[in-house]
Amino acid sequence: MLLGTWNLENLYRPGGRFGPKDKAAYEAKLASLAATIRALRPSVLGVQEVGDPEALRDLAGMLGERWTVTLSEHADDRGIRVGFLSDLPVSVVADEDCFPGPMRPVQVDDSGRPVARAGRGVLAVTVSTRAFFFDAAVCHLKSKLLSYPGGRFKAEDEGERARFGAYALFRRTAEATVVRALADRLLHGDGREHQVVVLGDLNDEVTAATTQILLGPPGSEIGTPGFDRPDKGDAHRLWNVAPLIPAEQRYSRIHAGRRELIDHVLVSKSLLDLVTTAGTGVPGAAATALPSIGDDEDPAARRDAAGSDHAPVWIRIER
Repeated sequence: MLLGTWNLENLYRPGGRFGPKDKAAYEAKLASLAATIRALRPSVLGVQEVGDPEALRDLAGMLGERWTVTLSEHADDRGIRVGFLSDLPVSVVADEDCFPGPMRPVQVDDSGRPVARAGRGVLAVTVSTRAFFFDAAVCHLKSKLLSYPGGRFKAEDEGERARFGAYALFRRTAEATVVRALADRLLHGDGREHQVVVLGDLNDEVTAATTQILLGPPGSEIGTPGFDRPDKGDAHRLWNVAPLIPAEQRYSRIHAGRRELIDHVLVSKSLLDLVTTAGTGVPGAAATALPSIGDDEDPAARRDAAGSDHAPVWIRIER
């Protein structure tokens, strides 16, 4: 069974500010996405940047009748949200965006305007198979690509760039705590018994502080001396599978010419024991060719691009 996460990049129906300009561009995008998903053959795929729910249903329709769509009700100001494509039965157990108490609201711009909610909801489902069931959560944390007042994507000066970089980091950090709080509940106090996977575009790399928040107690990461030494922290940990991805595949996006892994799969101990392989792109295929995205690029500039500027990240499990 393959479980994965994929940022579909501005999935909208034609028209509007962010969607493809015409039907031909829209159909080309859907065809490219569908071809990758067919090659990937996931049982459950967490998805991000669903701007139009009907567009995801159009994509599911191209995959076949057995595919179902499950979406968060909490979208950002562009209408994008997270969700799942699945060919297994799923049931929603949570759809949340509020910062966990006692965390206070964070500042998000120069006006001092505070927010106490994640920009996009965190959606969790229970997935049922004939042999077992597990919980899956999907998220999309605040982007590192900064936007400024008036819809600008270029800073007026370095002071503004620094401030808005800090605001983005405040929000992404707070949003990571939303995901971790939900993961704590899904673990039910013992991830050695409960099978949980967190899928998402975390918008930062493995060692980033915001990514590390999701792991729980430190000390047993894959590849460290503590990995094979069980301890009490295993009940609460999530493991990032990134070290299991072959080094030449260990990226899901290209930022200013540099490969980076910002899309992640994290699993509880009981699910980690079932993981056989991990990767990016399509298993067995050549390295994924991705465009390089700059810091000040308007997201609408790629509105007619086929496919996505992210590669899927996945794990294969066997029970």
